Amino acid sequence: MYIVNDICYAGEMQNGIKVTEAKPLQGGVMLVTFSTGEKRLFDTTTLQGTAFKPLADEKIFNNPVLFHGVITWNNGEIDIAPEAVYYNSYPYSSELLITN
Repeated sequence: MYIVNDICYAGEMQNGIKVTEAKPLQGGVMLVTFSTGEKRLFDTTTLQGTAFKPLADEKIFNNPVLFHGVITWNNGEIDIAPEAVYYNSYPYSSELLITN
C-alpha cells in the first residue's frame, strides 16, 4: 500500500501509470486505456468487497469519472487504483474483434 496526494492505493507503486480513458462495455467489462497507450479489458464483476457492490447497478457502472488517472464512480465513493486495474486486466486488440 502507498499514499500519493492523500489518496491511498493498494499494491506496489508503479511510476507514472494512469488511466486515460475508461469505456464501459457490457457485463461489467470496461475497455481501459492507460498512460502507456496500452488498451486492456477490465472485468469489474471480479472486484471483491461491499465497496464495489454498487457497480452491479448499470447506472453507476456506466458513469465512470477519471480523477487524476484513477477510475471513480458514484461521486468518488468508489475507486480503484490504476495499478490494480492494469494487473487484473487483459490485453485488448481491435484485431481480436469478431464481426459478421
